[in-house]
Amino acid sequence: MNCLIQAQDEPHRPLLGTFPLLFLLGITTALPAMAAEEQALDTVVITAAPMSDPLTVTTDAKAPRQPVPAHDGADYLKTIPGFSVIRKAGSDGDPVFRGMAGSRLNILADGELIHGGCGGRMDPPTAYIFPSSYDSITVLKGPQSVVWGAGASAGTVLFERNFKPYEAPGFRVFGGLMFGSFNRNDQVLDAEAGNPNLYVRATATRSSMDDYKDGNGKRVHSRYMRWNSSLAFGLTPDENTRVQLSLAASDGEAAYADRMMDGAKFARENVSLKFEKRKISSLIEKVDAQIYYSYVDHVMDNYSLRNNMGIKNVSNPDRQTTGLRLAGDFNLGEMTLLKLGVDQQSNRHKFRGSGPGSQDMSPYQSRDRVADAAFDDYGIFSELTHSLSTKNRLVGGLRADFWRAKDKRGTTSTAGESRSDTLPGGFIRYERDFGGANPNSTFFVGLGHSERFPDFWETIGQNKQSETSDSAFNTKPEKNTQLDVGAIYQITQALQLSSSVFYSRVRDYILIDATRALKPATLTRNVGATAYGGEIGLSYAMGRNWKGNASLAYVRGKNRTDHTPLAQMPPLDTHFSLDYDDGTWSASALLRLVSAQNRVDKDKGNIVGQDIGPTGGFSVFSINGGYRLRKDMRLIAGIDNLFNKAYAEAISKRNTVDYLPAQITRINEPGRNFWLKLDLKID
Repeated sequence: MNCLIQAQDEPHRPLLGTFPLLFLLGITTALPAMAAEEQALDTVVITAAPMSDPLTVTTDAKAPRQPVPAHDGADYLKTIPGFSVIRKAGSDGDPVFRGMAGSRLNILADGELIHGGCGGRMDPPTAYIFPSSYDSITVLKGPQSVVWGAGASAGTVLFERNFKPYEAPGFRVFGGLMFGSFNRNDQVLDAEAGNPNLYVRATATRSSMDDYKDGNGKRVHSRYMRWNSSLAFGLTPDENTRVQLSLAASDGEAAYADRMMDGAKFARENVSLKFEKRKISSLIEKVDAQIYYSYVDHVMDNYSLRNNMGIKNVSNPDRQTTGLRLAGDFNLGEMTLLKLGVDQQSNRHKFRGSGPGSQDMSPYQSRDRVADAAFDDYGIFSELTHSLSTKNRLVGGLRADFWRAKDKRGTTSTAGESRSDTLPGGFIRYERDFGGANPNSTFFVGLGHSERFPDFWETIGQNKQSETSDSAFNTKPEKNTQLDVGAIYQITQALQLSSSVFYSRVRDYILIDATRALKPATLTRNVGATAYGGEIGLSYAMGRNWKGNASLAYVRGKNRTDHTPLAQMPPLDTHFSLDYDDGTWSASALLRLVSAQNRVDKDKGNIVGQDIGPTGGFSVFSINGGYRLRKDMRLIAGIDNLFNKAYAEAISKRNTVDYLPAQITRINEPGRNFWLKLDLKID
């Protein structure tokens, strides 16, 4: 156990500690005799969402979580084993899955593949998502799906709003309030009304928090405020047809501890039109189509959210995104389902600003925007599911993406240049359901290949350079081939095990290298890389009211070109929780143990951050308790980091807005945090 709970300044011990493995092995072999025939409990507060289907995790987006997340999607994903977050401040962290960040992980909001505007990743896609306004979060692990956009070498995350038809006039409401330490204050309202022929759904959220304090009582420059709203109108002329028009807007501000500027504006506007038709014929099971437009207007400066008596700098990038998707499900007999489709997305990025060296001293709002990049992708995909028998299936897919990009900057060696690539992808997976006493158990093995076009942040953002020129625009596409193996095993009615392991070999892995002497300029390089690891989860219902959970996530990577560890890999991460729920009262305790990380490659990493140095391990303990005031209302209170531990995640950013002299430390996580949450759900 020592390897997991050492302090940050203790020496490195073996990364793969024996305690969690022995614990998992012990409860796997010892508990079946205790399990009897009790039913598993529904999760009241989510601490580690399990895998539900092969390489798929689906979780309730509206359920409370511990540790209590920030307003954004990245913090919600932390409760899914395998996910980490690169902390920059109180919000807007970048999600990392199995050590992979950026566009290696596709993020879709209600069917739309979204991007941020900031060249320095102030606003990753999850910054524009308040998950409580959605119904479900689905994670598809690895390159084992081709239907949700290009790339996705690490996986795909779907934030979805589900539709349930109305059989008679009615309404549904979800509302939530949360208050916590550091003046945390959240409100969410999701209301829908309709009848069998039409419906309207409105959502509104607001979240704010002041600067938090870490376990040492030191203030971290981290305050934020965000709001968003959306309105959807739908027509359902019959039970198999739906047309929906959606409008959305959001904005906010956020302070950052990892840089000398803050986010003063995060405005986003969005319009989307969906069409869905089911049961068209014996051949055509479903056709769905979507077209959308999104505009991000982002402002960062060094004076709105911090004291600045010197030169004032401001940067105002924006991004316009348009996209469409058309797909159909076809029944090719009783045993075979085929999905065919096309998708397209165009991104136009522009910039304006002011600061030292500028000859134009007028306010930035009055200046013309200057285009610096254009990206277009046209994709075609097919995915087939074929039942070999009642318990055996083959799932496979193929995808081709036709990319075009143009460097619209005027001062680089590639100014005005265009490039195009045709990138293939695909996978095949075998699934087998267990019979006999394990009706809900499945074994799977899949092999996938994904080719990812270098994104804006790798080629143009923050003036990335190559090893041979002042531009990284011609960086090679990244090519990942990955093996995924695992099982969901219902050991008894009360005890379930899920496991998923992978081995990935990447050609032309896109590495961001800041080791050169001329900083802050960074290089974009192609290297060879490998990564392997996986996740294990156990859930055990102990009687009618008690439930125990354990999860473990591990990843290890190697840079084959430089003969070094692959940078920005999180260490071994384990969660143990014990939950009680009798239908009225609930309580749970969460213990998180994280190993030390000595496998680092200083100043190398991804578009979000680079390795700083080794870290020690840590342990964090949290508790919560709840009371169901009535069937549709519950009150839950919790304490995160109960013992006020001072710690930082291994992959988090350097604290450059430190209130103490040390400037090389990572941004620490929040200290002891009290919170109170009230939810109302009428359905």
